[in-house]
Amino acid sequence: MSPDSTVEHLIKRTFSLSFPRKRESRLFVIPAKAGIQTLCHSREGGNPEEMIVFKQVPMLDAETKRKIDNCRDILVGKIPDPKSQVEQITIALIYKFMDDMDQLSVDQGGKPSFFRGDFEKYSWSNIFNPRIDGYTLLNLYGEALSRMDHNPNIPQLFRDIFKNVLLPYRDPETLRLFLKEIRGFTYDHSERLGDAFEYLLSVLGSQGKAGQFRTPRHIIDFIVKVVDPQLNEPVLDPACGTAGFLISAYKHILKNNPKLSTSQKQRLINNFIGYDIDPGMRRLSLANMYLHGFPEPHIYEYDTLTSEDRWQDTFDVIMANPPFMTPKGGIRPHSRFSIEAKRSEVLFVDYIAEHLNPSGRAGVIVPEGIIFQSQNAYKALRKMLVENYLWAVVSLPAGVFNPYSGVKTSILLMDKSLAKRIDKILFVKIGNDGFDLGAQRRPIDKNDLPAALKFLQIYKSKAAATPVSPQVHPGGSSGGPLAHAVLKSEIAKSGDYYLTGDRYRSFEHHKVSTWPVVELGEVCKIYQPETITSKEIKSEGSYKVFGANGVIGFYEKYNHENPEVLITCRGATCGTINLSEPKCWITGNAMVVSPLDNRINKIYLYYLLKASDLSSVISGTAQPQITRIPLSPFKIPLPPLEVQEKIVAEIDGYQKIIDAARQITQAYKPTIKINPNWPMVELEGLTDIVTGKLDSNKAVPNGKYPFFTCSKEILNIDDYAFDCEALLLAGNNAAGVFDIKYYKGKFNAYQRTYVITVNRNSIAKIDYQFLRYQLEQHLELLKRKSIGSSTRYLTIGMINTLQIATPPLSDQKQIVERIEEEQKIINENKKLIEIFQNKISAAISALWA
Repeated sequence: MSPDSTVEHLIKRTFSLSFPRKRESRLFVIPAKAGIQTLCHSREGGNPEEMIVFKQVPMLDAETKRKIDNCRDILVGKIPDPKSQVEQITIALIYKFMDDMDQLSVDQGGKPSFFRGDFEKYSWSNIFNPRIDGYTLLNLYGEALSRMDHNPNIPQLFRDIFKNVLLPYRDPETLRLFLKEIRGFTYDHSERLGDAFEYLLSVLGSQGKAGQFRTPRHIIDFIVKVVDPQLNEPVLDPACGTAGFLISAYKHILKNNPKLSTSQKQRLINNFIGYDIDPGMRRLSLANMYLHGFPEPHIYEYDTLTSEDRWQDTFDVIMANPPFMTPKGGIRPHSRFSIEAKRSEVLFVDYIAEHLNPSGRAGVIVPEGIIFQSQNAYKALRKMLVENYLWAVVSLPAGVFNPYSGVKTSILLMDKSLAKRIDKILFVKIGNDGFDLGAQRRPIDKNDLPAALKFLQIYKSKAAATPVSPQVHPGGSSGGPLAHAVLKSEIAKSGDYYLTGDRYRSFEHHKVSTWPVVELGEVCKIYQPETITSKEIKSEGSYKVFGANGVIGFYEKYNHENPEVLITCRGATCGTINLSEPKCWITGNAMVVSPLDNRINKIYLYYLLKASDLSSVISGTAQPQITRIPLSPFKIPLPPLEVQEKIVAEIDGYQKIIDAARQITQAYKPTIKINPNWPMVELEGLTDIVTGKLDSNKAVPNGKYPFFTCSKEILNIDDYAFDCEALLLAGNNAAGVFDIKYYKGKFNAYQRTYVITVNRNSIAKIDYQFLRYQLEQHLELLKRKSIGSSTRYLTIGMINTLQIATPPLSDQKQIVERIEEEQKIINENKKLIEIFQNKISAAISALWA
């Protein structure tokens, strides 16, 4: 049987479909999403648009996921790099898939198609011959991988996938375990190969050394919908990775053109081009595209920045998430770029802009350096984009690439034709993308992407017809406006062409201020003081040292006579406002903002900046920072001095109440004084402890039941595993700060959350709340007992040895009632803090019309 007919039989068996045995009928086999095979049956000479299409609903079954996880667990000791793990699993799955097709051909009375001739010895049955020892297996499989790209019996695509593949370890036991797991993939359903590969790509980690990060699928789809590739347009991704943009664009076009004929689909497939410098990434993208319906994907191993071989090729659509990191020693690009640069992100954006056709469009993810870095290459690139290409900038939250990187990114949207007709740039700020911004990226119910997409589409359609005046569009989930348009002339005014939307949003607000508006640099001296080393800072001394976040020690001298307004200028708390004390040393980690004269009250300045959003002047990716240049033009309202003093007096009154209430809430801890006459028992004899069974990513927004994890936040889920009264103890935490919650009813729990229930058969009796308050008093002890380095863990053994007092139940209830009364007072103080913080915000907000 031919390879094509083998595939046909495999697909037929998979879907259990019977087809009419008529000479005029033919079967089209088109690989679709995630390896799902779409079967199209039509009559010769009939209208191809009237084909009957059969689809199998995709489903990643638990067994496939388990096998993939097992494969990665087996390899991780020998291959720690996630991309290399994915590559080895991909190769093995395709290897096994080819052998399955050969075996099917034999079962149908034919002959093997792939493993024959000189390559017969590499068939799966020979590899798993029980008579060969471990090292023979190792040599045979390693030799098969290195020679498979020369196998004349397999399609060119498969030869490309196997090109330069090597076995990167020499441990026969690891290989035997790995191949045994791969052997378990019996393709009873043809979509399993595609499902397995989809899951592999979903767990693919960061390639930090190359500055590569897997782009989240929902971000890819968002960009594709905005750029809107059309049926006959050539599409390029010049740093294609696993080909996510190309596949999403293909599906987008198919969705908008549901009645394409076979020949039209074939022409469409030929429109997608990908480049990648990494042969491993090219291999992954070839497999991914094949499994999504591309029999011969056009993916090239190509250095986009240094090779000129494809420089003349231009495209209607370009979408990419290029590498953010420049190799050590820089890049040596050829001389045909418009912008003279050695930074990869600058060169990639330049390349994309220059390779658009006259009506071409692009969507490219860029690091924040492109948005505001002050070096000449960055400024020249921004100037070129604003003048000739750019129509919108979409700011993404800083955690979009978690857990691989906290890098802050934006999306540049280009349209050569539109950019020439409009005089404004649209800035869109995404506060939430449907997932939290922690390492787990759990789903949440806040998502600005749908509203942003709709607004971008409306804006573009209107801008294409008539000029759009600068305006603010409300609706961002983080509370601020979602989008606003800014004149190109305003962006060009400083000569830096900054593409930070908040910078110009502030400008719009300032035009309607109640009082005159000035730039911070006009009324204040902004500087970083002389710093001192950590060795010079002592735990005791004459003068306090103020660093980035308040007092950090003492020093023998002071460098500031008077209190000063301080801004934390780097690190995770960048933008925090503090006020120093008289006669102190201020280090270089804190930027001083000091009034030049009596036009501005220093305490007014402190309250004003503390209530301001400084995100528009924060730069940096992994290390956020504020420098004097972007901070100086930050605009503030400047009422008369007597008005400033009244505002200060008002806020001072509020702040005194806040400070007093905060002192109470921070000092309070519910305490049970243990009477020495009370019986003491170990927790093990008093309670039963089990753990939850779920991974934390099982959480869903608006789920029916509470889902307790090691986070202080209570998540939601649609299924429950427990229906009882219980205490929930977090079992791990990076800082070793563990947490206890109480709940009664239906709930579920994370696999590291300990579910503690009172053993009703125990001789000693305990009230749940009384037990909870005792356990909270033991948290410091648990922290000391916890194990681990980067993450601290608790074990059931540690918890079970805790000594618990068990006075009479009546005494327990009296103690709980007393603590609950105290808690009411604490909660009232917390409410008081919230009320007067809102009053401070209102006082500052009143400065604006």
